[in-house]
Amino acid sequence: MGQSEGAARRGRLRPIGRHLNLLDRLLNPRKLLDLVMRRSGVTTPQFRIFQDGAELHPGRYIHPSVTRRGQAIPMADMHRVGALMREGCTMVLDEVDFFDPAMEATCRALQWWARELVQVNAYLTTQDASGFKLHWDDHDVVIVQLAGRKSWEVRGSSRKAPMYRDSAPNSEPSDEIVWQGAMEPGDVMHIPRGFWHQATRDDQGDGYSLHATFGIVKRVGVNWLAWLADQARTKELFRYDLDRWNSPGQWDGQQRLLADAVAEMATKLTPQDFLDARERERLAARHVPATGLFGKPAAVVCVTDFEPVIEQRRDTVDVLAAGKKLTFTGKVYPALALLLSGHPVDIVGAAEKTGLDVEQLAEILLKEELCTELTPALSSAYTGLVTTGTS
Repeated sequence: MGQSEGAARRGRLRPIGRHLNLLDRLLNPRKLLDLVMRRSGVTTPQFRIFQDGAELHPGRYIHPSVTRRGQAIPMADMHRVGALMREGCTMVLDEVDFFDPAMEATCRALQWWARELVQVNAYLTTQDASGFKLHWDDHDVVIVQLAGRKSWEVRGSSRKAPMYRDSAPNSEPSDEIVWQGAMEPGDVMHIPRGFWHQATRDDQGDGYSLHATFGIVKRVGVNWLAWLADQARTKELFRYDLDRWNSPGQWDGQQRLLADAVAEMATKLTPQDFLDARERERLAARHVPATGLFGKPAAVVCVTDFEPVIEQRRDTVDVLAAGKKLTFTGKVYPALALLLSGHPVDIVGAAEKTGLDVEQLAEILLKEELCTELTPALSSAYTGLVTTGTS
C-alpha cells in the first residue's frame, strides 16, 4: 500500500492466485494450534488471546503443568483455548519463525530481499470476533491472508515517520480512510509504518480467519547516528571528559573540536556504510552448529540473516558474513556461490556439477556457521516452496 490514497487503491491487494497451495504450506489453523500445544513456556507476551478488542488475562488460558519432580512449566490449556475459540476470539502468536521451519525459511528469504530483519506473527480469529482496536505499527508490515476472510480499515498516518521511541506521542488517529474491504486467501497487503489500521470479523458471521503479518523494521537516521556514536569511541577526542569547569574560551574550543570531528565522521561514514556494516557484522543466526558427531552431512543450506557478500579478486574470493571475512582460492567461486545461495544444496550433486571439492568447502562454511546441516525438519521448510540449489 502506497503513501497516498491513489497508490493504495492501485496496489492494495496482490493475489497469490494459482499458488494458493503455498498458503497451507506456510501455515494453517491446525498447524498453529499444534505449535501452541506442543511448546512449553509459550505465554505472554508471545502468546495472547483477545476478546472484544481487549487482551484476556493469561490465567484464562495458560496453566502450569507440574512435572513428577514438582517443576511448574507454563503451558497453554488447550481445553480453555478451544472454548474461547468457539465463543469467538483472536489468538496471536508472535515470532512464529522461532518455532516453525517453513516460517523461518520464509523470513530469511524476505530478509535477504529487503535487507532488513523480518519477524512474522500469526493471527487466528474465530466467529464474529473483533481484532485489535485502531492502532499503528512502528514498522512496515506485509499481511498475507492464509485462510478465511477478514475485514480491514486502513487510515493514513497522523504523524510523519513515527517511531516507537519518539519525541512526541502519536495517539490521534487519522481521519483519512485509505482503504476498506475484506481480505481473502491469497491476498497480500502492505501497510507502511505509521498508517492506522484495524481488522475484524464482526461482519463475517461464523467461521474463522488466519493471516500472517511479516514485520519489516527499516533503519532510520537515528540508527545511523547511534552507530556513529559507537564509532566515535575509537577516537581519543571523544573519550575525554567534558570539562564544564574550564574557562569560557577553553570550553568553546573543546566544543568546536568535537563539532568538527562529528562533521568529519558524518562525511566519511555514510548511512550506506552503516547499512553495509550492519549486514556484514550481524552474528550467526540461530541454528544447531554442526559438530561431526553424527556423521557427515549430505546437504547444507546457508542460514545467515543477510545474504553473504562474495567478492571476487584476481586470484581469490572473499566472503563477508556473520562478522567474519573468509578468503578462498578463486577457482572455488562456483561452489561458493552455490553453497551460499540460500537454497538447499546436495553436496554430492554440487560436486558433480562444479567438479570441485564441495564437501571440504561445506565443512568450512559449517564450522564458520554460515551454513548448517539440512536436517529433515529444515528440509521440509523448503519442500514445495523453493527449488534446490542443484536443480
